[in-house]
Amino acid sequence: MAAPIALENPMRDPAAELRSKLDNAPGAYAEALLAAYEVLQALHEQGVLDILRGVLDAKDQILDSVATAADTPETIRAIRNLLYWRRILGSIEPEWFKGLFQAIPEGIAQATAERDQPVSLWHILRRARSKDSLRAMAAAVDFLEAFGRHLHSLEDPARS
Repeated sequence: MAAPIALENPMRDPAAELRSKLDNAPGAYAEALLAAYEVLQALHEQGVLDILRGVLDAKDQILDSVATAADTPETIRAIRNLLYWRRILGSIEPEWFKGLFQAIPEGIAQATAERDQPVSLWHILRRARSKDSLRAMAAAVDFLEAFGRHLHSLEDPARS
């Protein structure tokens, strides 16, 4: 009958294996390692690593504070509103915002340039009849109409 083969596993030294890998790393990694060391040194000099160490030490206190602050009706409403605004802003074409945000400084510049001139109701009405002003007023009325429609749908049915 055959004798069993004895299995002997040599003891592993993970630190020695890592040292060996580091010593045998190709020269291509040397530049990256030096850059990483420089970044670590800069983080240490600026105190960022100390801040991170403090955050790690106080993680339970920080999580408790965040959880306590987040457990209020106001915070829950704010988070819900932010999520809703994300959906609304995502549905609006960027060109529309571009037009709106370009109009703001232009309108402010025009209003401040004419600051010394007296404001006349007749002049305002004449400007309001322009094609651009009428288009803007139509957009504002469309918005107000839709807003009113949605407000009406939110009203308590028992009050109607």
